[in-house]
Amino acid sequence: MAVIGAGPAGLAVANVLLHRGIGCVLLEAESREFIEQRPRAGFVEEWAVRGLEARGLADKLLAVAPRHSTFEFRFEGTRHPFDYTELSGQHHFVYPQQILVTDLLAQYLDGGGEAVFGVRDVALDGIESERPVVTYRDAAGLHELGCDFVAGCDGAQGVTRKYVGGRTFRHDYGIGWLALLAEAPPSADGVLFGIHPRGFAAHMARTPAVTRFYLQVPPGDDVDNWSHERVWHELHARLGVPGGAITEGPLVEKRVLDMHNYVTEPMSRGRLYLAGESAHLVAPIAAKGLNLALNDAFLLTAAIEAHYGGDGEPLAAYSATCLKRVWQYQEFSQWLSDIFHSSTLDPPSDPFRARLAQARLRRLLHSRPAATAFAEIYIGKAADF
Repeated sequence: MAVIGAGPAGLAVANVLLHRGIGCVLLEAESREFIEQRPRAGFVEEWAVRGLEARGLADKLLAVAPRHSTFEFRFEGTRHPFDYTELSGQHHFVYPQQILVTDLLAQYLDGGGEAVFGVRDVALDGIESERPVVTYRDAAGLHELGCDFVAGCDGAQGVTRKYVGGRTFRHDYGIGWLALLAEAPPSADGVLFGIHPRGFAAHMARTPAVTRFYLQVPPGDDVDNWSHERVWHELHARLGVPGGAITEGPLVEKRVLDMHNYVTEPMSRGRLYLAGESAHLVAPIAAKGLNLALNDAFLLTAAIEAHYGGDGEPLAAYSATCLKRVWQYQEFSQWLSDIFHSSTLDPPSDPFRARLAQARLRRLLHSRPAATAFAEIYIGKAADF
């Protein structure tokens, strides 16, 4: 199998195939150093961790990753703790994606896996035949790789998605998030969601010395508009509550993310199978992207193994099976976005939706059945229907 892209999906696929004795070659456009340092998501749902563990891929994660069981809504100057582990029985593991990528890549290479970095001009041919061909260029020249299957795990800017065709569904939230990485110890044990008339804000611990923050900003805003002083003023205003101060520190990253989603259907064509952001993107509103990538990888490798065992049905059903969880997570992201961005913004961009969001938040905080349903999809326990 040719695996194109060394993100979480591609590395999980490559490792499982290697363990199962199924030959594969991993092709990555960037350098090893780049992908091991690229900061990304850090919340891994427990079902995904257990999936990694069952495949022998979670030893370091389980040894060191903190577990989160609660978060706080902060609004109207008040703290509203939400214990989703008590309601669902599952945790989040906090493990930055670049560290998981480093682990998975080392395990693959140390196990004898073949990888090529810095590839260019990747092209596919014969994907509807029994022997697709991948061509690519590296420092040594042009190469041609024949294979039984291709896993397209090269992300939103990769080349494999265009070969599937089909239809891409898109949604633009019409908002931006200023993504911030601060060399500051976390201000709370768990995640903080600030719902404020000035706009949404969030706090997410990454390590004992580093914290991720987000601030709602206009889409397309320029990071140069956000000085150190302005950033911390807004974070204190939107997240600070009595007894819950926000700890400051140097800002080592500032990026504006325009919140948008897409889903490509189907996720396969012939012997090409997409996984991760090659097939779908979920804005970081609910921290679902990494978990979806791992779900795709688990399903794809199980289907490939079944194929070599004589059962072709799981591969035939791969796209439809993946899309069940994909669309549940897309729906949840939209639902949560309405609460985060519509319920208290003053003045609201859409007063009707603002009132609906306020009703959702009241129900969530005062109805145990509603809270339980929320907790199970928040942690991914109930998402495959």
